[in-house]
Amino acid sequence: MKLFSLLKKFRADESGAVTVDWVVLTAAIVGLGVIVIQTVGGGITTVADEMALKIEETVVGY
Repeated sequence: MKLFSLLKKFRADESGAVTVDWVVLTAAIVGLGVIVIQTVGGGITTVADEMALKIEETVVGY
């Protein structure tokens, strides 16, 4: 009888479910961040390289 009541209590306990939800949500946010960085990173590198070339081409007069 005690085993059944213990199993019933274990089945009704949802405290661990919140932790699982937060872990899944955090993993999704991190995954989206990595995707955004990979997508935008190439464009940022191109713009930075073009700006560096323009700065090198600029002649500063005294």
